[in-house]
Amino acid sequence: MSKITTEHLARGAYVYIRQSTADQLTHSHESRRRQYGLVDRARQLGWTTVEVIDDDLGRSGGGIARPGFGRLLAAICETRVGAVLAIEVSRLARNGRDWHTLIEFCGLVGTIIVDEDGIYDPRRPNDRLLLGMKGTMSELELSLFRQRSQQALKQKARRGALVLGVAAGYIKVGRDRIEKNPDQRVRNALQLVFAKFAEFQSARQVPIWLRDEGIELPVKSRAGEARGVVWRCRPTISCTTF
Repeated sequence: MSKITTEHLARGAYVYIRQSTADQLTHSHESRRRQYGLVDRARQLGWTTVEVIDDDLGRSGGGIARPGFGRLLAAICETRVGAVLAIEVSRLARNGRDWHTLIEFCGLVGTIIVDEDGIYDPRRPNDRLLLGMKGTMSELELSLFRQRSQQALKQKARRGALVLGVAAGYIKVGRDRIEKNPDQRVRNALQLVFAKFAEFQSARQVPIWLRDEGIELPVKSRAGEARGVVWRCRPTISCTTF
């Protein structure tokens, strides 16, 4: 007996599309094409109304805010969704909370879940068990990715090759070298800070003196500011640690 009923077809089919990072958006075009291709799959299965949710492109499935996923859950609760289509479970969620919430909502309102492997009805015990296992495996996979990444960073740090960011007083040369900023004004400011620290022997007194004297310090620029460094005349302890 088919798991797709006239009740499912009377509602819409929602295709959920997600890629985890901006790098994937730039380079993994084929994955995105496969996901958008699910629209044709939904029509082949009998749906005439197909909605695409791609608000979460460039967002991880590991638990961060995902407006598209929230919109999908809202549509399910309003019984507007007959089926949720995704290439694989990891596109829908990479953490147990989100995944089991989705399964629970789909089971309550009679929404089926479709991926490349098959069609699942969360109201059926066997399908619910299989969906739960798929979610658990996806969550474990993400955990292993993170663990490997952290171990690689630690190993790089142990040999002194880890460079996550360069402070305002320095520049990055090549892939693994750091040198003092060649800008003489930046160098003078850097020397002044260390000279005053040697004089006062206090990390707290240095920014107080700099503020009282109205001396500007270089700070790493942020989005919307000029590239390189910007100069600020109200230093704090945090902004002197460059």
